[in-house]
Amino acid sequence: MSHMTEERRLIQDSARAFSMNEVLPVANKLDPEQGDIPMDLREKLADMGYYGIMIPEEYGGMGLGCFEYCLVTEELSRAWMSVASIIARGNGMIASNGFTEEQKRRWLPRMAKGEWLGAFSMSEPNAGSDVANISCRAVKDGDSWLITGNKYWCTFADGADFIVVIARTSPQDPKRRHAGLSMFFLEKKRGELPANCLGTAIPKIGYFGWKTFELAFDNCRVPAENLIGEEGKAFYYATIGLEKARAHTAARSIGLARGGLEDAIAYAKDRVQFGKAIAEFQAIRFKIADMATQVEAARQLMYYVCDQIDTGQRCDKEASMVKLFASEMSERVTSEALQIHGGAGYTKLHAVERHWRDARLTKIFEGTSEIQMRIISDQLLGR
Repeated sequence: MSHMTEERRLIQDSARAFSMNEVLPVANKLDPEQGDIPMDLREKLADMGYYGIMIPEEYGGMGLGCFEYCLVTEELSRAWMSVASIIARGNGMIASNGFTEEQKRRWLPRMAKGEWLGAFSMSEPNAGSDVANISCRAVKDGDSWLITGNKYWCTFADGADFIVVIARTSPQDPKRRHAGLSMFFLEKKRGELPANCLGTAIPKIGYFGWKTFELAFDNCRVPAENLIGEEGKAFYYATIGLEKARAHTAARSIGLARGGLEDAIAYAKDRVQFGKAIAEFQAIRFKIADMATQVEAARQLMYYVCDQIDTGQRCDKEASMVKLFASEMSERVTSEALQIHGGAGYTKLHAVERHWRDARLTKIFEGTSEIQMRIISDQLLGR
């Protein structure tokens, strides 16, 4: 069975044209100066419907699957990974797994239109891969909750319209470490941090276009009706959407690798050494053949995982496999692309260094490569 229907080809072609015409020129200008994704580009993404790809039509979205989401993501990431990432701040985010019907009607239509984009605040200075170690607390106070504690790696905390915060609402039970965490929908003013919350931008080496924050909450008030799902069930809500999140990261990795590959092919045809284009040298030709093969292998595995997700099949192991394989592949391929550019690749004059820096991050976020190997091996060998 071919994964690519006529409708999907049209979605892919449209996303490719949009990415190359609208996103890439902005990325080439703003990434070197660490500028933020401009509002007019965010609005164009909204016009394309990209914030609502996976939101059901009854809530104003496109009602499409993870497959279409990842098709669009690969194309956007080929131009600028940060733009491929901002669409995840709509699309129901990971939080919508716990939304009540009333919350869905209140929040999803605005997310689908791109009027309301979110940030996700789970990691802490001492809780990265070990989510169960979260110590940020939420305490009930009348008809609201008060959040106090430190968070780390919250990208888009300033630009978002809300932050989904995971905080501890009951003490940690050593036997059930993941219990007692709750999820909150913290509404805020766009362009500012929430009241009673201080933040410092973390100096990153890539993933520019938006800022990533360390946050300090001090009795930050959230209305009781903004508790997402049941109290104490946040870990479950966060993990139920991980297959989609990992497929999305695989798509971002593949887009970056393709950017490196396409740029390397163009450069190799153009760059002349020893009287001929370097594309005529077997060493370069074989590098490019290997790079293209790795990109396609990752893409086909991603298509399979997306198909499993969309047809309701269990695929947590395969989702970890594609996230692991695609991110590791992306760093290798973009590094080879930079090598083909030679000294020119180590300058800000070519986009290949951006693809390489951003690819390096894909091995870390949404679960490190080591965490993915732990998940895969546990399924194959038992815990």
